[in-house]
Parts: sequence; C-alpha cells; structure tokens
Amino acid sequence: MRRTIKGIAALLLMLVFVIGTFTACAGNTNSTGESTDENTSTETPDTSTETPADDTADLSGTITMAGSTSMEKIANAAAESFMAKYPDVTVTAEFTGSGAGIEAVTAGTVDIGNSSRNLKDTETSAGVVENIVAIDGIAVVLDPANKVANLTKDQLVQIYTGAVSNWSAVGGADQPIVVIGREAGSGTRSAFEELLEVEDACKYSNEINSSGGVLAKVASTAGAIGYVSLDVVDSSVVTVSLDDVAPTEENIKAGSYLLSRPFIMATKGALTEQTELVQAFLNYMLSDEGQELVKTVGLITVK
Repeated sequence: MRRTIKGIAALLLMLVFVIGTFTACAGNTNSTGESTDENTSTETPDTSTETPADDTADLSGTITMAGSTSMEKIANAAAESFMAKYPDVTVTAEFTGSGAGIEAVTAGTVDIGNSSRNLKDTETSAGVVENIVAIDGIAVVLDPANKVANLTKDQLVQIYTGAVSNWSAVGGADQPIVVIGREAGSGTRSAFEELLEVEDACKYSNEINSSGGVLAKVASTAGAIGYVSLDVVDSSVVTVSLDDVAPTEENIKAGSYLLSRPFIMATKGALTEQTELVQAFLNYMLSDEGQELVKTVGLITVK
C-alpha cells in the first residue's frame, strides 16, 4: 500500500514537470516556431521619410551690384526681398550708370552689372552676358504747361539734334525748346540715342545724372523736354505720345511704342558659371515671385 502511494506521488511529480516544461517552451515560440523570448532584442525598421533639403535654404554670403540709376527701384526692391527670404545673405547695390556697371562686372569687382540698355559687341566679346530681368519704356516728358500731346519720331530727332528749337515748329506755343538729357554713360541716354539713331548728335541744354533729376528739371523749366524711365514718371510732368502711340505697358508689350529697352543684370560669363549665391539671386528674379516684384515697381515682366 505504501509503495502504491509513493508510486502515485512520483507519477504526479513527473506530470507536473512535463506540463511545466511544455508550457515554458510554448511561451517562447510563436506560431512559426520563432523564438519570442522577451530578453531577445528586436529593432523596428526606420520607416520615416525626410524631405530633401532645399539647396538654397542655407544660402549665405554677399552679392555686389553696380550700374544703372534707372534700375535703382528694382535693384533695391530685389535686394530687400531676397535678403528677407535668406537672412544670412547681404545684397549691396551702387548706382553709377550702366557703362560703369558693365566695366565693374567685366573687371570682376562686382558680381552683377546692372544695365538699362543692351550690351555692346565690345562688352559681349569680353565675356559679359545679358540676363534680362525686366522691360522698361522710356517716356518723353514735358513741363506741365506744354500743350503738345504728340510728336513724330522725326520731330523728336530734330528737337534733340537742334534742327528744331522752338515749340511753334511742332504745333506748340512760340517758345524756345530747352533740351534736357542724361549724362554720358547713362543707360537711359544710350538707349534713347540708339533707338533714335542720334548717337553723339544730340544738343543738350542740360545733362542730368539721375532720372529724378531730369524730372525735377523738366517740371521746373518752361519749354523743357526730357526723357526718363516710364516707371519714374509722376504728376510733376506730362508725357507725350510718339507717332500717336502713348507710353503704356500695353503698347510696349505690343511692340508699338518706339522707346523701350531691357533691364539687364549682367554677369561675367554664363549664369551656370556663377556662384551658387548669384545663380540663386538671378533665378529668383526670373521666378514668378521675382516677376511679381518687377510689376510692383512699375516695370514690365519678361514672361
């Protein structure tokens, strides 16, 4: 009897051991038989995706410009807007005239030469490249008391070359004509004279070194005539139509207005040869955002 009880007890102990072993093994395997021991480390794959960094997000450095006084508004507006977009960038601009700006970029003393005229063959042969960022019209302006509303191209040529010296000869009052122009080297003057084919033939009473100065002189001088960028015209003067076409954006884009010109941010070499910073700036000027800026300062977009 005692032996029977001991045998039963031994059998029960064996069953407990077997069941315990089976349970432990079952807890450490999954349905595929792989170990799931809690002490075994598992790594979760990194499934996060990162947006590629903007190549221009970390732009820093300085861009230097020099040149056309007619481009002062667009150059300053572009500099301010670009620096706001990229706080670690500084853009400086000097307004020394188109010729001086092209000379500076040719010599490598500035990154960009601003020119309010097309480049000359001698300039392009020296490696300077046109980057047209806007279009400007040149308005012919008179003092506010002048009643002449229209001039033909021939009449304008005759006035500026001295062949006609009294307003009565072109339908105005009996009054001497005071011929106002820009200084030598001015892009506005170069463009004006080239478009009229009167280079080195004009007879100026006064040569003024800024667009604002021309406006002020014409506004305050009886019988005066001058020329300025369309975007700087204000109520202190009156504009005159040329061959019955008014100086408006629509007429300039249509190609019907006589006096229009490009605004150029010239570089020494192609755009692709410039620094990342200069490329970013000029690409900005030609972007939708940059061209909106062009419109805000009264110029005509190139797109």
